[in-house]
Amino acid sequence: MSVKEVRPGFGLLAILLSAVGIAPLFNYGLSATSDLVIRDLGITESQFGLLATVCFGCAAIGNAAFGKFSDRQPDTRLMLIIFGAATLALGLAAVNAGYILLLVAAGVSGLAQSFPNGVTNRILVQRVPSEQRINWTGIKQSGVQVSQLIGSVGFPLLAAVIGWRGASLTGAVLAAVLAILAVRILNSTPLLQAPESSPSKQSGPKSETPIAQAAPSTRYVIYALTLFGFINGVGVQATNVYLALFAVRELHFSLIAGGLTAAVAGVVGVSARVGWGRMMSRGIAAPKLLLLLASLATCGAVSFLLSEQWHCATLLWVAVILHGASALGVSVVLMAALLRAVPANRLGSASGIVSAGQFGGFTVGPLAMGLLVGSAGGFTVGWICVIGVYLCCTALGLVLVLRSASRR
Repeated sequence: MSVKEVRPGFGLLAILLSAVGIAPLFNYGLSATSDLVIRDLGITESQFGLLATVCFGCAAIGNAAFGKFSDRQPDTRLMLIIFGAATLALGLAAVNAGYILLLVAAGVSGLAQSFPNGVTNRILVQRVPSEQRINWTGIKQSGVQVSQLIGSVGFPLLAAVIGWRGASLTGAVLAAVLAILAVRILNSTPLLQAPESSPSKQSGPKSETPIAQAAPSTRYVIYALTLFGFINGVGVQATNVYLALFAVRELHFSLIAGGLTAAVAGVVGVSARVGWGRMMSRGIAAPKLLLLLASLATCGAVSFLLSEQWHCATLLWVAVILHGASALGVSVVLMAALLRAVPANRLGSASGIVSAGQFGGFTVGPLAMGLLVGSAGGFTVGWICVIGVYLCCTALGLVLVLRSASRR
């Protein structure tokens, strides 16, 4: 059978989605059972938030430091690193050895998140035909929200039977199985016979040119997306990490119902990322979508605040839906914009820079929100700050739209 006759199928798409989503399972699972974890370990809300801060801090450093490394590594090796580190992190969390070991597990989980965007973007460019590429980007980026759904529903249900550590061990087994499948599927999926990323093929000896020496327009795209990802990331994880706890403590949801709020956000996020990806594939400009998403995210944060002030569960569900549809959909727009602007030979580095920006925001958000929730102002002050964060995103989105219009 010739290379042209072999087209990537569902198995490759499933592995790309799993690679993006497996490492975040650690955070989403712990967040969904946060009330149990806090009481079991005897820690404060800010100490719980530090778990996410350590995780995303390691991810931010890893994305910035390992971009060139990932450009030079084969796809199968990077997949083994991703799934292997995720397995280790979830396995360590299952060990009953106290808070410090859980911090170590969080760091390992963060390192596992240093590689997925770069390697999956490269696989898309080198193994998936252009007519499928942007749609697949939306689907594979929804892996994070699939992880949120699985963690937010599965962990509380398993925790009710085998405890939150037993739920984490189950996640470790899942990650190990996916590692084996990833290697088998990648080995059976060939590179495109004529890679369509012509910029990288025409660059010759310039293929190792660092991002800093790229064309000014390319650098602008990368750094603008990085800044937007950082600001949005602050709001995303300030909300995600404490969403279940907010529902349980402020609106008196049960543990499972609290986890369901995060699960619903994940379900909406999956649909949103696929939908935004399809809009990008139809030629919609990234700046316009980013402005729209930032505006919707601001409305969602306002709804969280009002749900607390009015003690209204309906408003909470509205906020959850807006959060899932907007803030959780930003990643696919960022990655699709990179696929449009950056050659394949620099996608690892460029994806690493943009992902580092996102994870930098992910690092700041949970720690800041934990400190605010533990203060006298509680969740009220926390949601006000989240509103401010998304207003900054809206302002930046407006700047990007105006600059794009002026260039045209």
